Amino acid sequence: MYIEQFNTSKFKFILYLPFPFLFLGMMLLNFMAIKLLNLDVNQIIQNEIDKNGVNRFFIDTMLSFVFGLILLFVWVRYVQKISLIRFTTSRSKVDWKRIFFAFSIWGGFQIIVTALSYYSSPENYVWNFDASKFFVFLLIAVILIPFQTSFEEYLFRGHLLQGLGVLTKNRWFPLLFTSIIFGLMHLANPEVTKMGNIILVYYIGTGFFLGIITLMDEGLELALGFHLANNLITALMVTANWTAFQTHSVLKDISNPSIGFEILMPVFVVFPLLLLVFSYKYGWSNWKEKLTGKVTKVNANPYIE
Repeated sequence: MYIEQFNTSKFKFILYLPFPFLFLGMMLLNFMAIKLLNLDVNQIIQNEIDKNGVNRFFIDTMLSFVFGLILLFVWVRYVQKISLIRFTTSRSKVDWKRIFFAFSIWGGFQIIVTALSYYSSPENYVWNFDASKFFVFLLIAVILIPFQTSFEEYLFRGHLLQGLGVLTKNRWFPLLFTSIIFGLMHLANPEVTKMGNIILVYYIGTGFFLGIITLMDEGLELALGFHLANNLITALMVTANWTAFQTHSVLKDISNPSIGFEILMPVFVVFPLLLLVFSYKYGWSNWKEKLTGKVTKVNANPYIE
């Protein structure tokens, strides 16, 4: 239903191309510049932080997502003439309880795991909490991170998933394509340079998880809540000198990063368990059809007359 509602005579695939091409093109150019010019991303980030401060660097980083989300909404609403509610969900209105549930369950999990990691290996962390800096950053993060995570969800699991679904008349290709592209989008992140390409398994696996819950739940609400919790709680709890987010967090990771079970565990253990939790709570069924089935026409009309 989430994809099917766009399968009408008014569908124009060409209107789905500008945003993905522009965004992915910018990501590709950024990655090529880093490789061809042999740029040290970590050093560039540190130089900017030394020059402007942590909060200013964070704000500058987030502003592109603020403008991106606003422009995407304007494009969908006034150029494609699609209802923003239908852009978000197949339900009659956005289900905020779903967003809060996904946020709570993943945010709570992250806090528990971080606390366990800190108490089991305190030598890997330093206490970074400074109330005067933390609460200012908290306000900035609560305002700006939702723009970043929402832009990525609306672009990949919304705009691109919907367009490819109607174009290909199936669900498996949009799920596969958007998940892989979502993972590869992180290639320029300093974490990849520090830990190696194997970390892309986590990023692509996260893309698949978000795509699956979007298709099974027939809306973006769970993906929006999960993604927000993932980025916001991480930014507030832990920072490190080798991550894309440099923040005034509670803890600072000073360990030498390496790929271990704790990095791959979410993809192969935690995400499947979360799927079972969501499935039980929201009564999901007919998995094969919803994830790989054909996209047919329905009576619902997402277009604004």
